[in-house]
Amino acid sequence: MSNQQQKIHSTEALFQPFTIHNLTLSTRIIMSPMARAFSPEGVPGADVAAYYRRRAENGVGLIITEGAMIEHPAATSEPRLPNMYGEAALNGWAEVVRQVHEAGGKIFPQILHMGMVRPLGAQPNPEALSIGPSGLDLEGNKVTEPMTEEEIASVIQAYAEAAANAKRIGFDGIELHGAHGFLIDQFFWEKTNERSDRYGGDMLKRVQFAAQLVQAVRAAVGPGYPIAMRLSQWKMNDYNAKLVDTPEQLEQFLSVLVTAGVDIFHCSTRHFGESEFEGSKLSFAGWVKKLSGKTTITVGSVGMDSDMDDLLARLDNNEFDLVAVGRALLGDPAWATKIREGRLHELQAFTPEAVGTLF
Repeated sequence: MSNQQQKIHSTEALFQPFTIHNLTLSTRIIMSPMARAFSPEGVPGADVAAYYRRRAENGVGLIITEGAMIEHPAATSEPRLPNMYGEAALNGWAEVVRQVHEAGGKIFPQILHMGMVRPLGAQPNPEALSIGPSGLDLEGNKVTEPMTEEEIASVIQAYAEAAANAKRIGFDGIELHGAHGFLIDQFFWEKTNERSDRYGGDMLKRVQFAAQLVQAVRAAVGPGYPIAMRLSQWKMNDYNAKLVDTPEQLEQFLSVLVTAGVDIFHCSTRHFGESEFEGSKLSFAGWVKKLSGKTTITVGSVGMDSDMDDLLARLDNNEFDLVAVGRALLGDPAWATKIREGRLHELQAFTPEAVGTLF
C-alpha cells in the first residue's frame, strides 16, 4: 500500500456519516464559526452564500455560521456582522441555506449576543448600553448596571425568536454561543457574574440563565430540532480561565443544560488534544461526552499542526463524535477534499489575511 493510500485509509473515519435526531451529516467534519464581517447592515449577501457553499461542496458535513445576532440594540459591536432577524437579513440567510443544501451540506447558524464584550458606544447603536449579568467586563471592572429580570426575560425571548426564524427559513439546527466570554458565558463565569438572585451564586445558579434560554429555544423550535451549545473554559482575554475545576463540577454543570434541552456540545479548547483534568489524558470534549452522553464536537487548532494522527486516534476511540475545523478551512475551502484524497502537499496555509477574503 502506498503512503498516499495509507493516508486516505487513516482519515476515512472523518468521512463517515453521522445522525443526530432526524439529521444526517455526510461527514464528521464541521466548519467552525468564524466572524468575518461581510454582511453590511447585518444582511448576508451573495458572496456569503458562495463562501459557505464552497465548503459544503468540498466535504464539510455541517457548517456552523459566524455569530448571527439576536434582536437587541447592544447585541453587536460591528454593523457588518449578520443578524438573525429582519426581512432583509432572513432573506439573505435563506439563500445561504439554499446554496449549502444544493451543494449537499447542512448548516446551523450560531446565535449570539456579545454582552459586555461589546465596547460602550459601539456601532450600530452607540447610544445603547452594553449588558451583562453584573455589568462587569471580562477583567471584572464595573461598566454598567446589572441586567434586570425584565431585561433577562427580553433577551431570552429574543434568542427564542432568532431560533424560530432560523428554523422557518430552513436551517438544519441552531447553535447557541455559550463560550469565550460572550453573554451566556458571562452568566456561567463567577468573575463576571456576581448576582445574588436566582441567576447568580454557585454554579447551579449561574447556569440558570442558559437553562431558561435553552428551554425557551426548545419551545420555539419544537422537539427533534437540534440545539447545540458552544462551551469553553477559556475566555478571549484569559486562556487559563476555568468554569469548573473537577469532573464532578462539570457533570453538575452539563446535567442542567442536558435537562434543558441541549443535544450537542461544541467544546472549544486552544488545542483539541489538551488534557482537561489532572490525572487523565481525556480532552475537554472527551469529558463532556463521557459525562453528558450527548453528541460532542471537538474544536481547537485542528489542521494547524501535524497532530492529525492524534485526532484520528481520539475519534476512533469515540472520545468525541464530530471535528470542527476553523482556521484551516478559512484558509482553504477545499481542505476536507484534500485531506480525504491525500493531497496534503496542496493544502493552503492559513494566513491572517484569509479572514478578509471572499473565497
